[in-house]
Parts: sequence; structure tokens; C-alpha cells
Amino acid sequence: MALTLVVLAAGMGSRYGGLKQIDPVGPGGETVLDYAVFDALRAGFTRVVFVIRRDFEALFREKIGARYAGRAQVDYVFQSLDLLPPTYSAPPEREKPWGTGHAVWCARDAIQENFAVINADDFYGADSFVQLAKFLARDPAADPTPVFAMVGFRLANTLSEHGVVSRGVAAVRGTDDELRSIVEHPGIAAVNVGEGRTFSGDEIVSMNCWGFTPALFPGLDTQFRDFLSEEAGGPKAEFYLPAAVSAMINLDQAKVRVLPTASTWFGITYREDKPRVQAAIAELVQAGKYPANLWA
Repeated sequence: MALTLVVLAAGMGSRYGGLKQIDPVGPGGETVLDYAVFDALRAGFTRVVFVIRRDFEALFREKIGARYAGRAQVDYVFQSLDLLPPTYSAPPEREKPWGTGHAVWCARDAIQENFAVINADDFYGADSFVQLAKFLARDPAADPTPVFAMVGFRLANTLSEHGVVSRGVAAVRGTDDELRSIVEHPGIAAVNVGEGRTFSGDEIVSMNCWGFTPALFPGLDTQFRDFLSEEAGGPKAEFYLPAAVSAMINLDQAKVRVLPTASTWFGITYREDKPRVQAAIAELVQAGKYPANLWA
């Protein structure tokens, strides 16, 4: 079964101060995204769909997409502020697109097969993609209700020492690892996590590492239209993918299995995060987990 990796790479990088999607962190000039694509191809994915903005298309194709020529089928989808369902329009003061749920919605016409969704600036580890590929290879026709998957990570391992982050905190039914809901919590800082704090650090969170079938799109479209009807007046309102999936669960339109993984997550939110990411990748290369030059 053909498997597609959808990469959400249209972010502005405002907190980072630039396009972190193309900033090198590996010993051979690799980006965080390079490691995700490398791991996905090793796990059996054969196609990559990048969701990007048109204003940096040429730069992204040159610096990133060209690296995968001959290794995978590469396609592009564009996320833009004015790409909305019919009869909807953006408020005049809105300056950016509508978030991760909107990014996946923008890719709906480009996807006909089972697919994974990731962020471009997160390192998910090889096992995450192995788990997703194994899940996505199953036959969805046997499920009366669409079944999706989420790779879950421990909250304490997903924070930045240099500022606050938003995390979708998951409620999981322990007997069968079924996701019950996800609640987005903005403004989480390391000082809020630990004994006696708001969070223990052991919570399972979504890092936008998902496995879907095309059955996602009808429900996602409904959720996006509802969001626009209720929230479109807000110039900074975000249509989060985890919130949309959680709503589909509540409506019995989908089930989501939380996949166990031995992978360690790390990512770049602030520019100050970069040295830590570089050190983590260097350690993995030294341990033989990755070649010193991924695409040599």
C-alpha cells in the first residue's frame, strides 16, 4: 500500500526569527525535516507532500525539495489565508492562515491514500515512523468507524527552556490505548511542569504526528466550516488539527489509537533551542543511528 507523508511547513517562524524549516542542524547541513523524511522513507513511505506558502516556494524547492529527487515522489500544496470553503472570507485584519487543521484541509485534493501528518520543525525519531507505517498498512475497510492514529509523547520531553509552547494534552483510555480527547493548552512553560505544578510532566501530548485515512477529510471539512462560522471574526483564531480530531471523536465520527513509541521528541521553537537540537543529533550520529551525511 502506498503511504504518503504530509509535512506542515507553512509556519511563519515568528518566534524563531526566520524559516526554521530550512535552517541546518545536522553535521552535513541537514535540517530537522531531513531526518523526518529520511526516517519515513526507511519505514516505507514513498511520497512526500509539503504544505507551504507560495511566497517561499522557490526557496523551499531549492533548499529542501530538491534533496529528495529520485528518492521519493515530491508534491506541493499551498496554504493561504484566502483558501477557504465557498461563502467564507477572512476578516480584513487577519494576517496569516488558520493553523494546522487548515493546513491539512488545504491538502485534501492531493491525498487519495493513507497518510501521516507531521510538523516540519519537529524531530520524531525513527520508531514513530515505523509505528505509523505499520498502522497505515492495515485495511481500513474492516472498520465501521474510521480509525486513525496518534503518536503520543511525554509532556516533560516536549518543552523549551527558552519560552512557552502550546501542547494538545491527551486523555487516553488505558485499557486499549484509545484516545478520548485532546485539549489544547497554550502558554506551557517548563516552570509549570513538575511536582505540585499545573502539569506533572507525564501527560501524553500530541505533537502533530498522526496517521490518517482519507476518511478524515469529510469530518475535517465540517469542523473547519463550524470553526469559521464561530471564530472567523477573531484575527488570531487557530483551527488546530488536534481539536478537530477530538471533536470528531466526541461525535463518534472517528476513533484514534495512541501508538506507543520508543522515540524521543525534540524540536525548534525558539532560536535558542538550536544548539540543544544540534547536540542531540550529533549524539545520534555518533551512536550510528544516522549517517554523518544523510543524502550522500
